[in-house]
Amino acid sequence: MKRIYITVSLTCAFILCGLIIALRLMNLTGHKEHLTVGFIYDNDESTPYTYNFSLAKDALEKKYGAKVDILTRSNVLDNEMAEPLRELADQGCDIIFFNGYSELVPKLAPEYPNTQFCQTSYMDMTEATVPENYHTFKGEAYQGRYVSGIAAGMKINQMIEEGTITEDNALVGFVAAFPTSEVISGYTAFLLGVRSVVPTATMEVCYTQTWSSYALEKSAASKLIKNGCIIISQHTDTIGPAIACEEAPKGKEVYFVGYNQSMSEVAPGSSLVTSRVCWEPYIISAVEACFENKKIEKVVSGKIHGSDASAGFEKNWIEMVDLNLQVAAPGTQEAMNSAIDRFKRGNGDFVFIGNYTGTDPDNPSHTIDLKNGYIENETTSYPTFDYVLSDIITIIE
Repeated sequence: MKRIYITVSLTCAFILCGLIIALRLMNLTGHKEHLTVGFIYDNDESTPYTYNFSLAKDALEKKYGAKVDILTRSNVLDNEMAEPLRELADQGCDIIFFNGYSELVPKLAPEYPNTQFCQTSYMDMTEATVPENYHTFKGEAYQGRYVSGIAAGMKINQMIEEGTITEDNALVGFVAAFPTSEVISGYTAFLLGVRSVVPTATMEVCYTQTWSSYALEKSAASKLIKNGCIIISQHTDTIGPAIACEEAPKGKEVYFVGYNQSMSEVAPGSSLVTSRVCWEPYIISAVEACFENKKIEKVVSGKIHGSDASAGFEKNWIEMVDLNLQVAAPGTQEAMNSAIDRFKRGNGDFVFIGNYTGTDPDNPSHTIDLKNGYIENETTSYPTFDYVLSDIITIIE
């Protein structure tokens, strides 16, 4: 009997040792039970862009609870990124996410090889050599812009049918921050979405030369409204344009199409629909990769371009929110769904195509003919279409 007890005891001991060794090997392979995650915001959560990005932080907290500690820094200018970056890395962050556009991040990343740095893409990284722990990502925003344009076009059609305007008055306006390819790609896709419903539609664009200024954005929107624009959208970071639409003179119908955050609360009478980039799928997958000690691009579900990733409706990186049924034209949801399904089945090659010629605003001698089409985000998450379709788009001062 004693031999049996001894054998059983030895067997249990071996099993226990095996479990301990297995757990240690698991830790050696990098599986972690806890992570510290950092977020650096270019603004604060009172602004639509940063608020939308912060939803990913909320999703992380909901998914992982006490398994993650989250540290945040807000209102960090691009050229002031070094101090908060080093601060978070020194505090033990395993991964840090940035919604800014700073060139300092890839430069400083090699100093902290045990930290992963994930930044919303600010340029085409196709030919760039970057540190192994530096990654870029972005949802394919042009898809949401195009679908937003369809919703706007449906509303314009309704106004034409009701006699509120004529086809010649199908003018939309866009409040834009800077003439970057990201902004140009977005407002072009928006207009082409409108024109897929209303072929006579044209657009006026007013640049503010800043990403975030309530006064300048509202003033730009007011100028566009005064010029006769009946629908306004934006690629800036305050509620100013939405407020301008809501405060339009009585008897002048002006509607607003949002980006990043619904404006239905601040502009309930004019807000039509909003498209947003969903940062949650990438950020949750990147954190999962850190838990499992895997390369981020091996875990993320999307189009992978080296250390860069993108996706659209097909992976839920783009979303349409808050279609205002009190304002939207009948059939708008169905028209939007049809386009979204088309994006999910293909590569968006039906957007930047048509009898249009685009001109590079930085080099007027450089043009593009869209008869054969242009595929956005084909090799990079950063939007690269940067031609102004001057026949149907007017830049105003």
